[in-house]
Formats: sequence, structure tokens, C-alpha cells
Amino acid sequence: MRKIGLIIAVKKEFDTFLSDHSLNKENLEDCPYFTQKIIINNNEIYVLESGFGEIDGAAATQYLITKYSVDLILNYGVVGALKKDLKVSDLFLVSKVVHYDFDASKIDGTKPGQYLEFSDEYMETKKEVTSKVFEIMPEIKSVILASGDTFIVDKTRKSELEKRFNASICDMEAAGIIRVCYKNQIEAILIKCISDTFDGDGSDYIKNVASSSKKAFNLIKELLAKL
Repeated sequence: MRKIGLIIAVKKEFDTFLSDHSLNKENLEDCPYFTQKIIINNNEIYVLESGFGEIDGAAATQYLITKYSVDLILNYGVVGALKKDLKVSDLFLVSKVVHYDFDASKIDGTKPGQYLEFSDEYMETKKEVTSKVFEIMPEIKSVILASGDTFIVDKTRKSELEKRFNASICDMEAAGIIRVCYKNQIEAILIKCISDTFDGDGSDYIKNVASSSKKAFNLIKELLAKL
């Protein structure tokens, strides 16, 4: 039986999981994380709500790896669009993550956003792992995600991130998750769905977070049935 961790950032996204009554959920922990276990296709999946931001995302990832010995991390959630042509409910598989507000370039010669272990500023997901997603949804787009500790509504900032990193979407947890996975030699699959558009001011996030989360979670469920 394989052990898999599923990280969900915030309550509005986590509620999508909680409201799915087709899953037999077992409560495991309340502290430091409200954690539940489900079993799908002979896989033990440990599910928790991490909280906003890179630190919370990283801490939750390490917790699942250390506490439950998971060998794969999944993450679903909503994201902001960095390109004008992307719409609410567009679904994406993350191929690369850049931690846009990490910068040690002045002291170690790296590029802004680059960690020393990597050849450039991008942290990649493994194609042999993410190929399972394409088996379920061949039409899904694989994109670069810009991740940092800011909920971005400024359109100038969005355009800068898109131009600088060729990123399509942005969030607040992915860099922390994938960085910890790399350190532990654990693979990660990140499924994201747009809740707030390029022209959005944050209010569309509130309006769309539930429906966009559900769309991303439904793909995660299909994926778990095939792993």
C-alpha cells in the first residue's frame, strides 16, 4: 500500500474535500494539523490543511513526510492568472515552479529565484510522475507557476512575473512544497485551477474559490484512482 500526502492550503479549498461524502475519512490529528486519512485504490492518502504561504506549505510537506512516511505529495488549489487570456476555471498541471521573491544573487552568483542546487531559477516536477495526469486529461496545459508570499492583485506586478519567468499562474505555497519535496527526494504533483483573472482585484477569488477548487479536486480524485 502506497502512502501519499495531499496538501490543501486554506479552508475554502479544504471544504471541497470535506464535502465529498463518497470518501470514507478517518480523523487522525488535530494538532499541529487537522489531518484525515482516506484509502483509494489501495493507496493511503493523508490529507491536511496547511495554511497560507510558503512557510506553512513547506512545514506541512515536511510533516507529512516525517510523520506518515509518504513517498508522493499532491497539492490542489486555486491560483491567480498572470496572462490576460486565462479564464476562471481553467485547469493546469504545474511543470515548473519559481520562487519569485527568493533572491540570494548578490552573495552567491545565482539568478534571482534560483537555489544553489538548481541550474536555473526553476524547480521542475518529474515528467514520469506527471504523465499520469495526461492519461486522464490529455488536453490539460502544463505551465510555469510563480510562487511567493503575496496575494497579487496589481496588474503591473502580474505582467512583470509573466515576462520575467514566462509564468502563467501564481500562488503562495507551491515553492515551499516543491522545495521540501526536492530536499527529501519526494516527487510532487500540483494541480491548479484559476479563481482570479488577470484583471481581478481579489473579489473574484472569493466568488470562485469553491467552484475552482472542486474542479481541481475532481482531477486529483481521478489521479488517485490510477496511482
